[in-house]
Amino acid sequence: MLSVFDQGPAKPCPAPFNMAAHVLRKAEEHAEKTALSILRNDGSEDWSYRELKSAILGTGTGLLKAGLRPGDLVLLRLGNSVEFPIAYLAAIAVGIVPIPTSSQLTETETGQIIEDLSPTAVLRDPEIACAPHTYQITLDELANMRDLSPAEFEMGDPNRLCYVIYTSGTSGKPRAVAHAHRAIWARQMMVDGWYGLSETDRLCHAGAFNWTYTLGTGLMDPWTTGATALIPKPGTDLRNLPRLLQAHRATIFAAAPGVFRKLLQNPNLPEMPDLRHGLCAGEKLSRHLHEHWSKSTGTELYEAYGMSECSTFISSSPSHPARDEALGRPQLGRRIAIVGPNGPVPQGQEGTIAIHREDPGLMLTYLNAPNEAEAKMQGEWFLTGDQGAMAVDGQITYLGRDDDMMNAGGYRVSPVEVEAVLARYPGITQVGAAAVEVKQDSAIIAAFYTGPEKLDENALRTYVSEKLARYKQPRAFVHLSAMPTGGNGKLLRRALPAYFKASVE
Repeated sequence: MLSVFDQGPAKPCPAPFNMAAHVLRKAEEHAEKTALSILRNDGSEDWSYRELKSAILGTGTGLLKAGLRPGDLVLLRLGNSVEFPIAYLAAIAVGIVPIPTSSQLTETETGQIIEDLSPTAVLRDPEIACAPHTYQITLDELANMRDLSPAEFEMGDPNRLCYVIYTSGTSGKPRAVAHAHRAIWARQMMVDGWYGLSETDRLCHAGAFNWTYTLGTGLMDPWTTGATALIPKPGTDLRNLPRLLQAHRATIFAAAPGVFRKLLQNPNLPEMPDLRHGLCAGEKLSRHLHEHWSKSTGTELYEAYGMSECSTFISSSPSHPARDEALGRPQLGRRIAIVGPNGPVPQGQEGTIAIHREDPGLMLTYLNAPNEAEAKMQGEWFLTGDQGAMAVDGQITYLGRDDDMMNAGGYRVSPVEVEAVLARYPGITQVGAAAVEVKQDSAIIAAFYTGPEKLDENALRTYVSEKLARYKQPRAFVHLSAMPTGGNGKLLRRALPAYFKASVE
């Protein structure tokens, strides 16, 4: 049998359609129910479904009054606050195309986005770095829009452009991933295939409002279901999270593996009687961390695998737990394969994890690199770049990348992007970047370089802090007499971690 999982197509997305309208479809039914609680040690800031919908559609009216039109691109340079999801969904509601970005991006990085896509406007918190733009709508202006009369949802073709997110490209240049309105429709396959989510749940996500993982799993999916989203107040000490989960009766907790790892450093975790299970994504969950969490809390962790181009589509869940080291299985409605050079490989054989090109959650294209998007297609399959193997029951085991992409705290980072920045630093003749393990289940980005002499590490850290978002910045710098290369002189990035180990022994 070939490594193809196909149990029927997903239910087609209805038309006309609007992603924000779908997210807020329960708002009238649950008007007075709490849609969002921002958790504090002394209570919470609560938003009802009525208040949330009113703020979103009022802001939509404000954006149109500000001169924006359906189809316009707007860059979101907003911080870790409720203004981010309100502005994001407001834009989508009226047909404007938001570009949500991490607040960690530098002025240089945002300048490249502006050059790539020429957004009509920037929605801007003055505290967040951003390259100059001729039209900026400020945080105060956005706040004043909330009380305006509600806009009408701009309904249309579910395949039309909805939003754009940036992801690291293997070439080193971040790619603008263009998604259609139908992307939210595809996320329904996660409700049973990963979350086990119902409208009675209180789902807490540990991430920032302006992280796409939080936007999807922590906010939009609970709202679509009619559940309550819980988000810790910005700046919350991770060590306080278990107490918040207990006090605010969280039933599901979602985070990247690093957060679960941090919580487990507390030898006296409090009882969390309402917690049913945790959700984990962003990087591979180790068996050791999984078992440690289960033993310490008495609850399970369910892992999901995905990418910026298609969110998550392979996962374990309460109804289908993962077996041993497997990720889980494709969600029902997905068509997933493990492919080799000639198409799907036999079950049990290693190949590239691929998703069918007709998946409703798959991106439209890369706006700034359409040829690269097409190059990732092999017939009817979109190639993820990750290696895996499929068992006879459909469960998939992750076997690593087939390139040198790094993972830093749940973000994929191209080594080429890091290397290009450091290559311009005086005194560096050659540079390579790689993820290195510093302790069990914990890795950092390290930069390896050659040059006449060892350079001052503080100066290097200051330099990269001005050029790269924090999650892309190397945490260690290793001076080498020569870089490891192959017979053709090409840098062997996968050999670099051994030099890090040697430098600390």
